[in-house]
Amino acid sequence: MLGNLISAIRRNHALEHGTVMLMINRLGSGLRLAGRATPDGFYIYGAVPTDVLTDCAYEALARFKSGEAGLAVTPLCGTNIAVGGVLAGLGAALALRGGPRITRLPNAFTAAAFGIVAAQPVGRLVQQHLTTRADLDDVEIANVRRGLGGRVHKVVTRSGPLPTRETA
Repeated sequence: MLGNLISAIRRNHALEHGTVMLMINRLGSGLRLAGRATPDGFYIYGAVPTDVLTDCAYEALARFKSGEAGLAVTPLCGTNIAVGGVLAGLGAALALRGGPRITRLPNAFTAAAFGIVAAQPVGRLVQQHLTTRADLDDVEIANVRRGLGGRVHKVVTRSGPLPTRETA
């Protein structure tokens, strides 16, 4: 059960990334957005036209289904920030543990800086293998909901066969 929940979040996270990247391509890089995946879809926070979001979500889903797994990984993901924080914190903590007192603080800053530099490539690996899943073959978009005057949208997804009139 927990595995299914995590898998659904990872897949919706991938679809969120693909949708956002397509919206940025369509509306420009100055777009201010944030997203959050849930087991039943994902939220987009930011003032975007509902029709553009809807078109981009359907296009991203179709592109995933045709094999464009690379849409799942983006340098704009918060995973990169989290990975950078972890790497910088670990590096600084290790540097502060030993050595002469005079070199500890400069070594901690250097180790933290290396952690930040490593965040992008390591963050992409973490996205690819842990926080997203590009296998969206049985995922469907159920609907797109708009709220707060178009500043919040929820793309609702479901997995498996779509219900028919007899099973709904």
